[in-house]
Amino acid sequence: MSSSFGHLFRITTFGESHGGGVGVVIDGCPPLLEISEAEIQVELDRRRPGQSKITTPRKESDRCEILSGLFEGKTTGTPIAILVRNSDARSQDYSEMATTYRPSHADATYDAKYGIRNYQGGGRSSARETIGRVAAGAIAKKILQQAAGVEIVGYVKRIKDLEGVINPDTVTLEQVESNIVRCPDANVAAQMIAMIEAIGREGDSIGGVVECVARNVPKGLGEPVFDKLEADLAKGAMSLPASKGVELGSGFAGTYMTGSEHNDEFYIDAAGNTRTRTNRSGGTQGGISNGENIILRVAFKPTATIRKQQNTVTNAGVETTLAARGRHDPCVLPRAVPMVESMVALVLCDHLLRQQAQCGTLLG
Repeated sequence: MSSSFGHLFRITTFGESHGGGVGVVIDGCPPLLEISEAEIQVELDRRRPGQSKITTPRKESDRCEILSGLFEGKTTGTPIAILVRNSDARSQDYSEMATTYRPSHADATYDAKYGIRNYQGGGRSSARETIGRVAAGAIAKKILQQAAGVEIVGYVKRIKDLEGVINPDTVTLEQVESNIVRCPDANVAAQMIAMIEAIGREGDSIGGVVECVARNVPKGLGEPVFDKLEADLAKGAMSLPASKGVELGSGFAGTYMTGSEHNDEFYIDAAGNTRTRTNRSGGTQGGISNGENIILRVAFKPTATIRKQQNTVTNAGVETTLAARGRHDPCVLPRAVPMVESMVALVLCDHLLRQQAQCGTLLG
């Protein structure tokens, strides 16, 4: 099983949904970075369950413990281990899933691949695994901010057919965190919350799109041809649970344009820098960052585990039905925002360090 991600800034996550805990080991973090459990906790609190009426009611504090890699509040350059203990598992809710496959979940495919699976809470396939990513992402964000002033802001852009009007160039974290659905468009956010509550009462689920912008990204990040920046961003985003698609810049909408309509024309700004008048490329060209804002969108499917009765089969090949128990988000989007931000931060931090190693400067 591949549980590691990155090259120079490399993470390995561990743990299961209903095991003793989950966490991450971070290798390649530069020394002398001031970091604390409190700073990491801010990001974990944005991801944790039970934070609002539209998320899973599972109650976990998700308190992080830094086990290694720090001395007197600073990183030492050695591996950083972070642990979050599980405390509110209800494994009995998953007894039926021991033999019955949940439609569109990882149950059947894990059995097919490994011949064994931890059915309690989904085990390793649970979104609880993303705790390690978010913890590591908090450190990556701080490296990016201190080294290059990079700012990463994610938000819910669309839930089902409700879409907010948001300017990625100016949206702020405060606007995102101003409501429980994490959509900066306040009017649409209220409608989204009502829709999620209604679909949850029905025992069903809905999906949508998280958009994320990375601002002040230095030019020159990316390693063509196979480690293009957008390719690594896409891999990072698509490795998240429930993700089903990724777009950068114009994305699929660009296929409706001509070249003259889509091309980002260059100009020289007042400071003498080469810029583009538009940003349909989404901050990358030829697999390399061009200094404009990196903008990507990640599509998340409706939560697979629902209380509505569905047709399925058992691991013995017998047709049956299942109305799943357990505590699950009727919509993963609000809690997916910090997950997307973290994957973007991990990719950019890794490429920033690779650029430094190749060209001798953090600014490329």
